[in-house]
Amino acid sequence: MIVVSVKENESIDKALKRFKKKFEKTGVLKELRSRTHYEKPSVTKRNERIRAAYRQRIQTKENN
Repeated sequence: MIVVSVKENESIDKALKRFKKKFEKTGVLKELRSRTHYEKPSVTKRNERIRAAYRQRIQTKENN
Protein backbone atom coordinates (compact mmCIF):
# COMPACT_ATOMS: atom_id res chain seq x y z
CA MET A 1 0.00 0.00 0.00
CA ILE A 2 1.32 3.40 -0.98
CA VAL A 3 1.19 6.07 1.70
CA VAL A 4 1.79 9.73 1.00
CA SER A 5 1.70 12.05 3.99
CA VAL A 6 0.49 15.55 3.22
CA LYS A 7 2.81 18.12 4.73
CA GLU A 8 1.62 21.28 6.38
CA ASN A 9 0.65 24.03 3.89
CA GLU A 10 1.08 21.60 0.98
CA SER A 11 -1.49 21.62 -1.77
CA ILE A 12 -3.42 18.50 -2.64
CA ASP A 13 -2.14 18.72 -6.21
CA LYS A 14 1.48 18.36 -5.08
CA ALA A 15 0.61 15.43 -2.83
CA LEU A 16 -1.30 13.79 -5.68
CA LYS A 17 1.69 14.29 -7.97
CA ARG A 18 3.97 12.59 -5.40
CA PHE A 19 1.48 9.73 -5.12
CA LYS A 20 1.40 9.26 -8.88
CA LYS A 21 5.21 9.19 -9.01
CA LYS A 22 5.39 6.54 -6.28
CA PHE A 23 2.65 4.53 -7.97
CA GLU A 24 4.47 4.66 -11.30
CA LYS A 25 7.73 3.57 -9.63
CA THR A 26 6.14 0.45 -8.18
CA GLY A 27 5.25 -0.80 -11.67
CA VAL A 28 1.79 -2.02 -10.70
CA LEU A 29 0.09 -0.66 -13.79
CA LYS A 30 2.79 -2.01 -16.10
CA GLU A 31 2.46 -5.48 -14.58
CA LEU A 32 -1.32 -5.34 -14.80
CA ARG A 33 -1.16 -4.53 -18.51
CA SER A 34 1.34 -7.32 -19.12
CA ARG A 35 -0.93 -9.83 -17.39
CA THR A 36 -3.98 -8.99 -19.50
CA HIS A 37 -2.75 -11.28 -22.27
CA TYR A 38 -0.32 -14.17 -22.40
CA GLU A 39 2.91 -13.66 -24.30
CA LYS A 40 5.08 -16.62 -25.17
CA PRO A 41 8.59 -16.55 -23.68
CA SER A 42 10.13 -16.57 -27.16
CA VAL A 43 8.15 -13.44 -28.09
CA THR A 44 9.20 -11.75 -24.85
CA LYS A 45 12.88 -12.48 -25.53
CA ARG A 46 12.56 -11.26 -29.12
CA ASN A 47 10.99 -7.99 -27.97
CA GLU A 48 13.74 -7.51 -25.38
CA ARG A 49 16.40 -8.00 -28.08
CA ILE A 50 14.66 -5.51 -30.36
CA ARG A 51 14.48 -2.93 -27.56
CA ALA A 52 18.14 -3.51 -26.65
CA ALA A 53 19.22 -3.04 -30.27
CA TYR A 54 17.20 0.17 -30.46
CA ARG A 55 18.78 1.51 -27.27
CA GLN A 56 22.22 0.57 -28.60
CA ARG A 57 21.62 2.50 -31.85
CA ILE A 58 20.45 5.56 -29.96
CA GLN A 59 23.45 5.40 -27.64
CA THR A 60 25.94 5.09 -30.52
CA LYS A 61 24.32 8.05 -32.29
CA GLU A 62 24.70 10.17 -29.14
CA ASN A 63 28.37 9.22 -28.77
CA ASN A 64 29.26 10.07 -32.38
